[in-house]
Amino acid sequence: MKNVKDELQHIILRDEPFGEGNSLKKTQAFLRRYAEAGVCTEKHQYLKSEETKAILVFAEAQNLFYQDEILESNFISEGAEQRVYRLDEARVVKTNAGIFYEYWLDYFNSLLIHNYFFPSTGYTFLGFKVINGELFAVVRQEFVVANEATDLDSVKQFLNHNGFQLKKNNDYFNSELGLILEDLHDENVLSNTGVLFFIDTIFYIRPAFYS
Repeated sequence: MKNVKDELQHIILRDEPFGEGNSLKKTQAFLRRYAEAGVCTEKHQYLKSEETKAILVFAEAQNLFYQDEILESNFISEGAEQRVYRLDEARVVKTNAGIFYEYWLDYFNSLLIHNYFFPSTGYTFLGFKVINGELFAVVRQEFVVANEATDLDSVKQFLNHNGFQLKKNNDYFNSELGLILEDLHDENVLSNTGVLFFIDTIFYIRPAFYS
């Protein structure tokens, strides 16, 4: 588990050569530097509204606004935090307002952690889009077809094997990694022929992550 934590800390806390198309890490690195410039304790001392203003300037400078039209005719489903649209036969596009996170940085950290644990359903960050005056992140993901009901006991066993313990309802925590993983109900974890696909995850980083 130590190696896992080291790898996750490297992903979250260090700048990497971004490479062409790696806008997810580029945006997370910008938001992390923005947060570091505005804190004097471990607690962020700025407002999400201020962070959003900084994102708008950053996205304009880095050409990170998603220009394609998102058609309501391609709408599939929605949850409290996002809407899902078919992009093509194999992929979907999701728009997320980040409402489950105190800061946009937390949302981008969660995406990076998801991609580490669940690369088969990894997110590709396509850019930001302003819809009806509200800022959304636009991500792309593989379209997963479920052919059976998800066994939540199997989800629990899988996560237990990987160090995540059930906290309550469908929320888990890993005390060694300093991570919380929430909202793993049967619409966010799909099953196809006995294989679990984690399509929507919410990761939160706790102080123990940094130790």
